[in-house]
Amino acid sequence: LSHVDPSGKVSMVDVGSKNESKRVAIARGIVQVDSNISKLIAENNVKKGDVLSVAQLAGIIAAKRTSDLIPLCHPLSLSYANVSLRLNEKLHHVEITAEIRCTGKTGVEMEALTAVSIAALTVYDMCKYAASPKSMKIANIELVSKTGGTKGDFFRN
Repeated sequence: LSHVDPSGKVSMVDVGSKNESKRVAIARGIVQVDSNISKLIAENNVKKGDVLSVAQLAGIIAAKRTSDLIPLCHPLSLSYANVSLRLNEKLHHVEITAEIRCTGKTGVEMEALTAVSIAALTVYDMCKYAASPKSMKIANIELVSKTGGTKGDFFRN
């Protein structure tokens, strides 16, 4: 295990000897909502404000703060962070995608996954007043792709 030292204690991986490379990660997820919430989001009538814009900003902030949230995650200087949210009115869910880029010694997968997770939690928080707990569900948060680094590229089918 890369985050455990010889005595069994957790430690941050030393990436000092690694070469820098361009890193890109894309993650996605959804927030399932009921038809009432879907309509409120579509009409921008949620009491707390513009759900998609606030969640987008929350996701970008989360990507930049990932190392503050995940104990053994390296702080990174991100060169790009984009979080997009789209309401699918037919399926009654919000689709979230995050793309994160940097040039560095370690990947940005956790930043992309954190961005999607926090954007999803923000959608949930902003809409919960109008829903029962069983009418909203955060689902399918996953890494879609990652490029750069020594372990090779990854692309989910």
